[in-house]
Amino acid sequence: MRKLVPSPSLPTATALAGTPEMAAVALALALRGWWEEVNGSPAWQDGAFFSLSAAYALVSAVALLRVPEFGWTTQKVFHLMNFVVNGVRAVVFGFHTQVFLFQTKVYTLVLLDLPGLLFFSTYTLLVLFWAEIYHQAKNLPTDKLRIIYMAVNGVIYVIQVCIWIYLGTNDSPLLEPVSKIFISVVSFLALLGFLIYGGRLFFMLRRFPIESKGRRKKLYEVGTVTAICFTCFLIRCIVVAMSSFDPDLSLEVLDHPILDFFYYMLTEILPSALVLFILRKLPPKRVSAQYHPIR
Repeated sequence: MRKLVPSPSLPTATALAGTPEMAAVALALALRGWWEEVNGSPAWQDGAFFSLSAAYALVSAVALLRVPEFGWTTQKVFHLMNFVVNGVRAVVFGFHTQVFLFQTKVYTLVLLDLPGLLFFSTYTLLVLFWAEIYHQAKNLPTDKLRIIYMAVNGVIYVIQVCIWIYLGTNDSPLLEPVSKIFISVVSFLALLGFLIYGGRLFFMLRRFPIESKGRRKKLYEVGTVTAICFTCFLIRCIVVAMSSFDPDLSLEVLDHPILDFFYYMLTEILPSALVLFILRKLPPKRVSAQYHPIR
C-alpha cells in the first residue's frame, strides 16, 4: 500500500457568482483538484518515474559509448562519471516505489542525494579542465588546481555523510531542511565555478585572432556548455532551497511525480544529453602559442 504525503486542504470558494473572480476561483480549484488527482495517481507516478528511468538509461548508454574513444584522460573520466551518475539514477527511479517508501527516510535521501553529489563532481571536473586550460594559456601555475578540486569534493562528501549519519540516528525534523540547504549551497558553488572559469575562458577565446584555427567552434562549445550548466545548477539551487521551506515542493516523496519529472529533466537529463552532444570531443588541454590572447 503506497503511503502518500497529505496535502493541505483546499480553500473554500466564496459566493462570487457571475463575476470574473468566480471564474478565476473555479479554474484555480479545478487545476488544484487535477494536480492533487495526478499526484495521488499510481499510474501517473509510475509513468513519470519509469520515463525518468528510461531517459537516464539512454544518457548513461551514450556516455558509455564515448568512454572507449579515449585513454585515461580527463575526457574519459568525465564520460565515465556521466555513465555512473545516469546509470545510478536509472536504477533508483526504476525501483521508485521501494525507494520512496523506505520506512527509514535517510535511505531514501541517500539514494536520491548521492547521485546529485556525483553529478556535481562530474561537472566540476569540467570546470577543472577549463581552469587548467585558462591557467596554461595565461602561464599561471596549474599544479594546485587538482588538489583544490579533490579537497573541495572531499569536504562536501564528508559533510554530507555526517548529515546522513545524524539523520539515521536522530529524529530531529530540523536537520532534513539543513541537508537540503547544504545541497543548494553545493549547487551554488558549481554555478559559480562555471560562471568564473567558463566566462574567463570564453572571453579569452574571443580575444584570439579571428583567423585562429577552431576559434569559432571553441567559442560555441565553451559559451553553450557554460550557459547550460549554469542554468541547470541555478534551477537546482533555487528549487532545493525552496523545498526546504515548502513541503509542497518536496522532491523526496512519491506523490509529486510531475514536479520530480520536470526537475530531474531540467537539471540533469537534458543538460547531460546536450553537454555530451556538444562535447563529442573535448579540446586539447594545452593551448597553442598562436591562441594566446593579446595582453
